[in-house]
Amino acid sequence: MKKSGKRKPVAEINVVPYIDVMLVLLIIFMVTAPMLTQGVDVNLPRASTEPLPVDDNRENLIVSVNAQQQYFLELGEASPQAIELGEVRNFVAEVIRRNPNTAVLVRGDQAVPYGKVVELMVMLQSAGVGSVGLVTEPI
Repeated sequence: MKKSGKRKPVAEINVVPYIDVMLVLLIIFMVTAPMLTQGVDVNLPRASTEPLPVDDNRENLIVSVNAQQQYFLELGEASPQAIELGEVRNFVAEVIRRNPNTAVLVRGDQAVPYGKVVELMVMLQSAGVGSVGLVTEPI
């Protein structure tokens, strides 16, 4: 007895193309990951503390003070720009008014006098920020 000319379907998956795609994506991510770091170049102080849990659903507003005592605002994907302290207050007050759950973080260069960071924190409090987080570099 001869079998008919129909072939049985093969139930195997060829994974070689998937492996090739995965390796190409891995290389792309390895090359682009270092370029994704953004923000102002700030030499953060070091502290031996555990990192706090990050809530991805919460928007973060980062106020940075660099070694030249310039203030920068970072919100979302926008690139940071130098801004005066009075403008920082107005901008932060508007952000907090629109979204009271916004986390406000301060990145202060370790070369900045303590008084400048305190002045910034007092200004943030007057803008309606309930709590301010300080960003440090882990040891």
